[in-house]
Amino acid sequence: MKISEGFLNDLRDRTSIAQVVGRKVMWDNKKSNPAKGDMWAPCPFHQEKTASFHVDDRKGFYYCFGCHAKGGAIDFVKETENVGFMEAVEILAREAGMPVPKATPQEQQRADTRKTLADVMEHAVAFYRLQLHSAKAAEARAYIEKRGLPESTLERFEIGFAPDGRTALFEALSGKNIPAEQIIEAGLCIKPDDGGKPYDRFRGRIMFPIRDARGRCIAFGGRAMDPNARAKYLNSNETPLFDKGRSLYNHGPAREASGKAGALIVAEGYMDVIALAQAGFDHAVAPLGTAITENQLAMIWRICPEPVIALDGDTAGVKAARRLIDLALPLLEAGKSLRFCILPEGLDPDDLIRAQGAEAMQKLLDAAQPMVDLLWQRETEGKIFDSPERRTALDASLRKAIQQIKDPTLRGHYGAAINERRQTLFAPTRQDNKPWQGNAQRQTSKRWGNRAPSGPTPSAKSSMLAQSNAGPETDARVRECAILLGCINHPQLAEKFETKLDRAHFLSPDLQQIRDALLSSLPEAPHQSGAEQREQMIDRMQAILGFEPIAKLLSIGQVRANPHLRVGADIELATQAIHEELAKHAAILGIVEEIKDAEEEITGVADEGLTWRLQQAREAQNKISHESLGGDSAGANDESGLSKSLQKLIDQKIWEKKKH
Repeated sequence: MKISEGFLNDLRDRTSIAQVVGRKVMWDNKKSNPAKGDMWAPCPFHQEKTASFHVDDRKGFYYCFGCHAKGGAIDFVKETENVGFMEAVEILAREAGMPVPKATPQEQQRADTRKTLADVMEHAVAFYRLQLHSAKAAEARAYIEKRGLPESTLERFEIGFAPDGRTALFEALSGKNIPAEQIIEAGLCIKPDDGGKPYDRFRGRIMFPIRDARGRCIAFGGRAMDPNARAKYLNSNETPLFDKGRSLYNHGPAREASGKAGALIVAEGYMDVIALAQAGFDHAVAPLGTAITENQLAMIWRICPEPVIALDGDTAGVKAARRLIDLALPLLEAGKSLRFCILPEGLDPDDLIRAQGAEAMQKLLDAAQPMVDLLWQRETEGKIFDSPERRTALDASLRKAIQQIKDPTLRGHYGAAINERRQTLFAPTRQDNKPWQGNAQRQTSKRWGNRAPSGPTPSAKSSMLAQSNAGPETDARVRECAILLGCINHPQLAEKFETKLDRAHFLSPDLQQIRDALLSSLPEAPHQSGAEQREQMIDRMQAILGFEPIAKLLSIGQVRANPHLRVGADIELATQAIHEELAKHAAILGIVEEIKDAEEEITGVADEGLTWRLQQAREAQNKISHESLGGDSAGANDESGLSKSLQKLIDQKIWEKKKH
């Protein structure tokens, strides 16, 4: 039903969002200012201890600085009550004493048609349920008993039976004076092309009523008793009531149960949902005979932000899970994700629960994999990456998949997660004769009798260079503080360097926490002045962190003394300073990794050679730490120059002893 914008505006004007939200949260009295309508509370949409959920009662808007949930009063009711738009409008309208306006004549006619057809469907539900207890349904009752469905389950899911007669349902409904046109339009019967008497769509099947979120019967699913039937499961056709791509089995009850459980299971079919419900998992839904659609995914996310997709452990189930990845990737955002539970091969939820109990099912659900794991498995499973070309192909396919994610921050996190797995897959091993090992390395192993040293020898370990490992962490902390301070004091630069900040590896956990809060608090109003953006950003960060971040960053003298990081500094010089600190930070961490490689991967080199190699790597690190990599003041401020100089050092590998 279409509602006029004027009515919605009046409803918003008469509704206090603070009162609506106040029913679901406990306000933080220290941060809140009721006189100004400025209210704060822990977010009702994610677990947190600090009050990062902000409500502006005068503007009628809420926003969480932690999970980024945002919207108005209608959105809040939709999300917290698990209802649709019209239901949320009706709830708020009742509270405001406003009658919801009637629809246009055309829409009213469509609504009347749907109501009439819904009444016809209820007559069919009653008929099928009655038939289940008839003599004709003996085989169906035996099957139901074999599946372990007690009478309480039959009542709960209103399971019935369609007799094998050609016109049993049509005659029963016609006998109640229901017009044939309505029976056909509801999808219950089919009119032959020759104009003969309509015949029943469902015959000789166990019947499962399909209800929408409001509880109306909109369709049926039927399970054939004849093993030779053309389709084991058959759903209603598309009707004014039923769009299978926009419907879910057990939608209404699962939505209510999900609100209490804080979880949602998406199973494959009716029997999976019923088996799960019998075992206490009332929060389960299923698509209707097809792969999950974009509309169904949106419906699922409205019920639960991180549902678990539970699929059978056969080939079809795995393929369905992997197809869903491509559908979901472009739709992912903060607060909307998927996890996957692939059951053991050959088992569905009913089989697993029967054999091992509900605890086994819960254990699998608790261990559900994030979608990034399934993406990685899909791209790597059964493949060998023993050549640069194959590795490049893997990189290209992963890059193409991740590029579908629209949210740049989320895309960056996916990239980081994939990179971690990639590094593990391609990590060098100590086993001999690997296909990627060079001849020189194999010859070195032979000189040691195929026995590579397990690590630096005692004389190398005693070297001051090998033992000195406090420097990089200390130096990294200084640079991390400088980067963060510069970005906070210049919000426009925080946006400029967002991607680099997101990908930067911070060694200090507390500073990484500040970095994450910074990325979650970037300015959203470009028309504001820099000072206003900075103040707003610091307030958001403080709400997320629970402490004021600037004081921590200014605790280091070298950072305090840098004039280009201060408020009001020349923006070009501030840009150059942050560029330089980011580049040097990346360079130092790169050299640290080279040193680790020298210590861990050395095979057959004498103690003197190892010590010499570490010394050269340390000198390269000092060169980066204390001088400009570019070699002059211009190069020091040019990220490209820094990167080229670093690459030159790595390419030359000055820490490796050359043969003369």
